[in-house]
Amino acid sequence: MSLIRRKARFGARAAATVLLVLAAAAAGAEGWRTADGPRTWMFPKDHGAHPAYKTEWWYFTGNLAGPAGEKYGYELTFFRNGVRTAPSDPANPWSIRDLFLAHFTLTDVAGETFHAEDILSRSGPGLAGARTESLDVWIGDWSARMKDGAISLRARRRGWEIALELAPRKPVVLHGRAGFSRKGPGEGQASYYSSLTDLDTQGAIAFPGGGRKTVRGRSWFDHEFGSGFLAENQVGWDWFGLHLSDGRDLMIYLLRRKDGSIEGASAGTLVAPDGRARPLALRGDRGRGGDPIEFSVTTLDRWRSPKSGGTYPSRWRIAIPSEEIDLFVAPLLAAQELLPVTLPNLIYWEGAVAGTGTVRGRPAACEGYAELTGYAGSLRGAF
Repeated sequence: MSLIRRKARFGARAAATVLLVLAAAAAGAEGWRTADGPRTWMFPKDHGAHPAYKTEWWYFTGNLAGPAGEKYGYELTFFRNGVRTAPSDPANPWSIRDLFLAHFTLTDVAGETFHAEDILSRSGPGLAGARTESLDVWIGDWSARMKDGAISLRARRRGWEIALELAPRKPVVLHGRAGFSRKGPGEGQASYYSSLTDLDTQGAIAFPGGGRKTVRGRSWFDHEFGSGFLAENQVGWDWFGLHLSDGRDLMIYLLRRKDGSIEGASAGTLVAPDGRARPLALRGDRGRGGDPIEFSVTTLDRWRSPKSGGTYPSRWRIAIPSEEIDLFVAPLLAAQELLPVTLPNLIYWEGAVAGTGTVRGRPAACEGYAELTGYAGSLRGAF
């Protein structure tokens, strides 16, 4: 048997083992703490890991421009999934407690190319981890680290690379009720959710064959943790993180049920230029000074993936009537679907988007990212 074939068989066996472990880990939240109400936050500590909760992710997306104004997008995401609440043998560094997964993508708008990489590892002696004191999460040489309030992102594989420095221009935003973000009516069906919505970004991206570009732009950082996200009747979500031309930032998530309806707990946040945040709801106040205020998202077109067969929304109208916000948003590139090798059932669309419309009757524009999950198979059980 050739060395290559032996490696292939070993890789398949390792992947199968990891999938079995993940399936067991996803079976329930017994022994884990749940998001059950508002908490006291302490930053920068709370940018770090919360190992008492089963699932956690650190999510970076950004819109970048090269020296000639050419447009790019990127995603770098780290997931922590608890296998057990404590190692079975604490004295053994190989005794597993958490699994770590990371996704890294680059979108070249002018070149009409989208590339995605993913890696999976276990907590162990230097393989992967996340510190609790502040933001410091890594898998191999992929990392997101905070120092003196600034964040460094690094990821490199097969000639694709990002090396970016992010500096917050707004304070931390706490979504929902003081960071307690409802995902449904069930007990524990919630997360703790914070963001840095406006990060000045500069650095470099690289492509196979030696293509390296100096870039600048704007990024968004989402951090969530909890122990029970999707209910039995939920299949996935649509998420938007948008920077508006008037200096505001807009986050919206829509949770979808199996019957096609939208979960009533779906919500969002509108962030002012000075960082003040106001919650949004599907059926909120219509502008009479109440809290939260109402929003709507209407799908105007769809795109079918030739690879997964999933059919995704591909153009939207986003409206917040009381703020006179009316935007039409679309992907900068249709094919921005991730089909991970390490966890094949975790298929989703995550890509750079932009839009135009009006704000208070004046022309407006926006840019940002959208995430669409559960269109090529339910995400129930994946987290």
